[in-house]
Amino acid sequence: MKINGNEIRPGNIIEHDGGLWVAVKTAHVKPGKGGAFAQVELKNVRDGRKLNERFRSADKVERVRLDQKDQQFLYETDGKLVFMDSETYEQIEIDAEILGDRRPFLQDGMTVTVEFYEEEALSCALPEKVTCEIVETEPVVKGQTAANSFKPAVLDNGVRVMVPPFVGSGEKIVVNTETFEYVERA
Repeated sequence: MKINGNEIRPGNIIEHDGGLWVAVKTAHVKPGKGGAFAQVELKNVRDGRKLNERFRSADKVERVRLDQKDQQFLYETDGKLVFMDSETYEQIEIDAEILGDRRPFLQDGMTVTVEFYEEEALSCALPEKVTCEIVETEPVVKGQTAANSFKPAVLDNGVRVMVPPFVGSGEKIVVNTETFEYVERA
């Protein structure tokens, strides 16, 4: 779908210079002399390169729509994650790097949303909240009642998070996968 250069919004994925780019930031500039333009910071979807580009309202760019499919995680092998389509039972392999530092939160049988562009998997979105077990944390200190005092804890997946003082080892908690923060007891 073709859109004008000044209609690009953050989060849009466009086809530009023979690659797929996601708009990170956009700023509309109206200089004193000459026509207005949109200053857009782009990030390459495949290799992470960044690019700053100016688009005038007369410029036409191809906006790309990605297909989203729910996939169930099966197992990991040789740095590849194997997922299965819940409807067709078709299996696909995706590089483990696609999840970045959120990789430890991927659990067996978890359903994730994978975004495809012409059969190529571009991104993988974990559920916003996952349940993990605390394997190690400091004991409760009596009299420590400060409203926002937190203590470090190590989860069963190896991730370190800050938890309230009343949460102990062996308890299950809900963690936000975007911010790596404690949400609540499970």
